[in-house]
Amino acid sequence: MTERITLPRDGVPGGRRDGFWDALDEGQRAALRQVARRRAYPAKRPLCYQGEESDHIVIIEEGWAKVTSSTEDGHDVVLAVRGPGDLVCESAVLGSRHRSATVTALNPVRALVVPAARFTGFLDAHATVWRLVTGTFVRRLDDADQRLQSHVSAKGAQRLAQLLASLAELSARHAPPEPDGSIEIAPPLSQEELGSCMDASRETVARGLNSLRRRGLVRTGWRRTVVVDLPGLREYAQGRDES
Repeated sequence: MTERITLPRDGVPGGRRDGFWDALDEGQRAALRQVARRRAYPAKRPLCYQGEESDHIVIIEEGWAKVTSSTEDGHDVVLAVRGPGDLVCESAVLGSRHRSATVTALNPVRALVVPAARFTGFLDAHATVWRLVTGTFVRRLDDADQRLQSHVSAKGAQRLAQLLASLAELSARHAPPEPDGSIEIAPPLSQEELGSCMDASRETVARGLNSLRRRGLVRTGWRRTVVVDLPGLREYAQGRDES
């Protein structure tokens, strides 16, 4: 009997519900813009670095970024994918500490950058937003636990289906599906990066994609994955399609 797995509540490992920016009202957004500066990051440019002192936070307006952590042997692990509306580099609001991860643009990113002192001042003036930030921390801890559970309970192809279904749901929040219902995954992740997201090798991802293509659930190209049948992909992720 195949053990049933549960999709992460926030979509992807380290994922999101609605972005931080979307949860603010117009007055809060205006106040935050006043203390922020806009900055553009080209693809592959870090927004912040693991190990550096936390002195600013970033809110992504456009584009996608990956959150990675380097192991002692120099291997980078993809912890999360962040997109429009997300708060990143947020450890700055925890006080004087070093960042635990690097955030890197996957494609051109446009963002609001706010110095830590100004952001905490904004939070002091808008106390309800503190709860949003605290909720972000808690959800991201929960995401880490769910990622571990998925690693233990699901085989490689199921974990890939779980990840792709979640990324498709995330992508559909920013661009509508095609008339045939297919959804192109927006974050431009390589097979190696997909593997790192699900704690698997590139070879495991390649085999999983081949299996999903044969089932008519996805189609792929260079750094391009289209989910053709999202309900079917969810079924497979849950272990209910073993044909």
